[in-house]
Amino acid sequence: MLILLAEDDPKISKLLVHLLNKDGHQVDLAINGEEAIMYNEINDYEIIILDWMMPVMDGIEACEKLRIKGFANGILMLTAKDTLDDKVVGLESGADDYLVKPFEYRELSARLKALSRRSVKKIKSDISVKGVFSIDRSLQRAFYKDKQLEFTKREYQLFSLLFENEGNAVPREIIIDRVWGIDGDISNNNLDAFIRLLRKKIGKIVDQKIIINVRGIGYKLEV
Repeated sequence: MLILLAEDDPKISKLLVHLLNKDGHQVDLAINGEEAIMYNEINDYEIIILDWMMPVMDGIEACEKLRIKGFANGILMLTAKDTLDDKVVGLESGADDYLVKPFEYRELSARLKALSRRSVKKIKSDISVKGVFSIDRSLQRAFYKDKQLEFTKREYQLFSLLFENEGNAVPREIIIDRVWGIDGDISNNNLDAFIRLLRKKIGKIVDQKIIINVRGIGYKLEV
């Protein structure tokens, strides 16, 4: 599953990301509710795990805003608050389930499986088109007109991330987290080199520079 974890405690988040990855899940990490909402605008998560007590924007406010924005899949709230009133507040904010800290990972895993079974996935076309470019999400392939771009899996992930946000700058840290993961051992120089290789591959069939460097931020795709 593609999971978003919003947790500001670095020890807890590092452990949960490790265990979730070990179970075969792909995990993005946000450190507050505002960042969680930003990540959700970029990716389609099957489940979002929100810690209640976070800086900038707490889990309750983030949950309410996610529902307003149309997120229909499972949301699990994590918190040290364990009174009945607290649970009611969490559930009424839009959360599907509530887990009190401290907890055993086995219980978290079981609750995620239960949420996955009853989650309502967004209805979304497998193919997205922007100008003369398109991507097929189900096959993880990209095309220029009717010609397939010969990307590796990682090249496709990077291209599709920029493609889905066409015209908008995607920050370097989000690119690295989304494509290589939170524990990915990649520097800004490595990312720049990877972008150059991707541009070179696209340039073999497209006589146009479509991946633009946005100084001080990251990269964007212009088609």
